Amino acid sequence: MIRFLQQKDNRIVKAFFIVIIAAASVSMVVYLIPGLTGGGTVTADTYAVIYPHWYSRFLSSGMEVSQQRVETMARQQLQQQRYPDSPVILGLFEDRVGKQLVQQQILLAEAEKLGIHANDQDVIQYLHQGQAGQVLFPNGKFIGEEQYTNLIATRFNLSVKDFEDDVKHDIVVRRLQALITAGVTVSDKDVRDEYRKGNVKIKFDYAVISADDVRKSINPSDGELEAFFKKNAVRYASAVPEERTITYFAFTPNELPGGVPQPTQQEIQQYFTGHQADYSVPEQARSRHILIEVKAGADAKTDAAAKAKADDILKQIQGGADFAELAKKNSDDPGSKDKGGELGFAQRGRMVPEFDHAIFTQKIGDIKIVKSQFGYHIIQVEERQAAHAQQLNEVLPTIQATLIRQKVAQAEDNYAKTLTSEAISNGLDKTAAAHHLQVATTPPVGSQGVISALPDGSQLISKAFQSKQGDPPQDAQTGEGYAVFQVTGISPAHAPTFVDWKSHVLDDYRDELAPGLLNQKTRQLADKAKSSNDLAKAAKEMGATVKSSELVGESGQVPDLGQVGQVAPQLFELTPGAISGPINAQRTGVVAKLVDNQEPSAEEIAKNFDQTRDQILEERRADAFNVFMSGVMSDYKNHNRIRMSAKAKGPGIPGM
Repeated sequence: MIRFLQQKDNRIVKAFFIVIIAAASVSMVVYLIPGLTGGGTVTADTYAVIYPHWYSRFLSSGMEVSQQRVETMARQQLQQQRYPDSPVILGLFEDRVGKQLVQQQILLAEAEKLGIHANDQDVIQYLHQGQAGQVLFPNGKFIGEEQYTNLIATRFNLSVKDFEDDVKHDIVVRRLQALITAGVTVSDKDVRDEYRKGNVKIKFDYAVISADDVRKSINPSDGELEAFFKKNAVRYASAVPEERTITYFAFTPNELPGGVPQPTQQEIQQYFTGHQADYSVPEQARSRHILIEVKAGADAKTDAAAKAKADDILKQIQGGADFAELAKKNSDDPGSKDKGGELGFAQRGRMVPEFDHAIFTQKIGDIKIVKSQFGYHIIQVEERQAAHAQQLNEVLPTIQATLIRQKVAQAEDNYAKTLTSEAISNGLDKTAAAHHLQVATTPPVGSQGVISALPDGSQLISKAFQSKQGDPPQDAQTGEGYAVFQVTGISPAHAPTFVDWKSHVLDDYRDELAPGLLNQKTRQLADKAKSSNDLAKAAKEMGATVKSSELVGESGQVPDLGQVGQVAPQLFELTPGAISGPINAQRTGVVAKLVDNQEPSAEEIAKNFDQTRDQILEERRADAFNVFMSGVMSDYKNHNRIRMSAKAKGPGIPGM
């Protein structure tokens, strides 16, 4: 870590020198020399180049986004979100990351024009705050340069310099956003109106027509179905998918020549020596707790009641009551209450700050009350372990299992290649017989089918559908070994006969007619209900089911309808007694009659005024900044100030 984190008064002075050429001269050069406005080329190592000023391309002073940076960040996000390591998925992540980095560089360029910067002192202050401060400066003391470097490398896969540059960039963008959105305001009336609109609660009766019932009522004759089949001949031209017959033999690890390979003591020791960093155990604490929940926005009375309950439970424990039993009866933490409040071991920095501080500072066995964002915790620290390195005997079974997996995988791969080579020369049957393996032939199987005799035949099927009949034998993993196979038959995709496909045709016929019929019946239901002003009577005539909602707001979920604010926002505009028009809820058609409409009280609005204002401000600031960002991006695009590499010019960077 650079020493400024320990010496706060040290300042790094940056000098910027820009040569400014007369505008008229440069304009003539740029616009009159053929090809100059096209900019330079973007090399394979560069994802994009951003030119902050109209003259930057002439001066070759663009800001680069490296291809390596894009690929590294994309792969990190891929791993963090646990997506399969597929080239297609990785490409999508690269598109997204590349766009983000390009936008960041443009924002940094705009911030530079406005004189917005961040220095080392800003980074220090930033790293002292929040959870970062608790991790890097526990009890106000820096954890040390070596531990800091290791932490950044482990968590972010970055050097300290790159990490701190990223922090500076984040600070600059935040300051730019604050400047751009400084003029955004919200009036008191807007706050009250917005809260009132978002917190109106309604109760209603509603009649439901099920799409499934409508679908079942569609019963065409065979003649109608056959006419539909002929009319949609193109649709059914390849309805029966291509299938392939595959002949193969397979082996498992138990059938490897010489059996399952075992690691030697020397290999185990070498692995342990080369991976000692993997066997370091960080400082951790084992604790248990009882949570008395206090929800966000709770008033002082609710908070005081929760605190009083926590105090009472603590007194009971101090008086000899069983902690585990009290946790089971009182804790609001569903993840630990049934285990008597037990949380097991946690590393430093993994819990919310207040809880984390408690379990690493309380004396072992002490029981105290700590408040966090979740409420009041009655915490007992049961054990702490200092950071230490595990010995070989502690991790021996793990290392043995790892080495066996590696050896088996290598042995399987080698054996599969040997068998494939033999099969290419001698055929599947002779090769299988020579190694005491059994040849099998699948029935015709589709690209999404399964091979029941194999633990996992997906790779084999995938390879088979990329091969031709008669191609040389290949190998594929089976989830428990390998198979060596050939495609021995292909049945092309083709149109079925009406008789063979009749059930599918009926499904398609119903699917096509059901939505229109559902809308028609729902409209009839609404018309009948409105004309008679009697929803129940109309529902009975139409065979609909009448239900009643609870008192719900916009986000409330109602059975057979869904989220009211999304599916039927018009209900909030009705007066009690009014009947709605038809509501399309996808799987149902609904007509509702409003029973009650309750607006929030003036006291409730006042209580939530500040929170609502902050929420509206945040949304408006986000909208304002998005407008700014959109305008800036359009300007850069229209003036050709973003140069993308050939690889970057994909669907993930629209308009660039």
